[in-house]
Amino acid sequence: MNLPSPYKENDLRKALILNMRDFILELGRDFTFIDAEYKVQVGGEDYAIDLLFFHRGLQCLVALELKIGKFKPEYVSKMDFYLEALDRQVKKEHENPSVGLILCAAKNDEVVEYAMSRSMSPMLVSEYKLQLPDKKILREKLQKSINISE
Repeated sequence: MNLPSPYKENDLRKALILNMRDFILELGRDFTFIDAEYKVQVGGEDYAIDLLFFHRGLQCLVALELKIGKFKPEYVSKMDFYLEALDRQVKKEHENPSVGLILCAAKNDEVVEYAMSRSMSPMLVSEYKLQLPDKKILREKLQKSINISE
């Protein structure tokens, strides 16, 4: 993605947006891009979700948060907050509850498990690679994630 070294979350988000068509196709054909830095307002304060999609097959909003470092437990509560805001303010009556995806440069599975053990929100934490793996592997992982959330 031709990111500078070192890069920031904003650099990663901009690179993904520039390569949005390819990025969405890697996620799956049912993803529709809604907006970058999607604004929600809670308690009179503005908050921005890095990327917001709609998944046609699942019939739900998908909030995607990008993190350039290692996964931290506080990312889960932030995503819970975003999903609640989306479900209360944006989700249509006929749609399913919103889903969250936290993409990190690295993660420790045990830390992720502890952080998510009490969360009721449909959420996935995954590592990203600056060089994408084979499309077949990505499709299998995405299908597995979708099956888990259902």
